[in-house]
Amino acid sequence: MKNKPAPEALAATDRPVVEIAGLRRRLASMLYEVLLLLGVLGLFYMLPNVLMGMAWSLIPGPLLQLLWVFLVCGAYFVYYWHRHGSTLAMQTWRLKVVDARDGRLPGLWRAALRYAVAWPSLYFLGVGILWAILDRDRQFLHDRLAGTCVVLMPPRQV
Repeated sequence: MKNKPAPEALAATDRPVVEIAGLRRRLASMLYEVLLLLGVLGLFYMLPNVLMGMAWSLIPGPLLQLLWVFLVCGAYFVYYWHRHGSTLAMQTWRLKVVDARDGRLPGLWRAALRYAVAWPSLYFLGVGILWAILDRDRQFLHDRLAGTCVVLMPPRQV
């Protein structure tokens, strides 16, 4: 009769082995993400604005529109990072956002912090991307600031 491995040994071996995602893969995922965001913003930004304009001849000011885009995109990203660890584009590229401390899915506040600091990190002269080139793990600045990490998931077994 063979000895069964201890439950602790099984738990350790059942965990997927992941590696830190490469910069090119993350940039490609970001490009794909832009295409998907066009659909999200079309539904939750453009459609309400068109309906408000047609029904009440109301056009929100540019600051209010920017705030709405920020909130719509934030709801999309924070929801997917917190619930699944990755957005639809990230799933295509087998990328996942995890808490840098323990490798678990980021909590709601950590996902929201990652989103909030990603805006200045990526949109002000690409500081976050330049940071990733010099970073030892090739992580973006907003990942360092939020305490998250983007990892490459193993291929799915069919």
